[in-house]
Amino acid sequence: MQNHAKAEYYANPTAPELDHDEERTQETVRWVAQAAEDRKAEDITVLKVSEVSYLADYFVIATGFSHVQIRAIYQAIAKQVEEEIQRVPIRIEGQREGAWILIDYGDVVVHIMLPEEREFYSLEAFWGHAERVDWSTL
Repeated sequence: MQNHAKAEYYANPTAPELDHDEERTQETVRWVAQAAEDRKAEDITVLKVSEVSYLADYFVIATGFSHVQIRAIYQAIAKQVEEEIQRVPIRIEGQREGAWILIDYGDVVVHIMLPEEREFYSLEAFWGHAERVDWSTL
């Protein structure tokens, strides 16, 4: 079982053991990034972290310019991914505050952030050893 499948399984131990494949993971990344782009998210960055972390296979990082836009991006992603590939997040954090919303699909973790939060936490620098991926080519 891959790392992300273990995380999803242990997050929901009553579910059957999940065997995610790379194709399904990449499809999730594409739908996440497309939904974010459709809601005018900026600077959408995809990091392939599977080689450097057991937390996930991919991080998708996007910028929204207001709390309202960040929530709209989150809602669009959740709706699109559920409708297109029947996946729901394992966990969602930051909805109330709206400055940084994290959506955890197990194999794909999405960070939607205000510019100030993104600059301060600098996830791309922290995960600088991870491969940057062009989501449109997945």
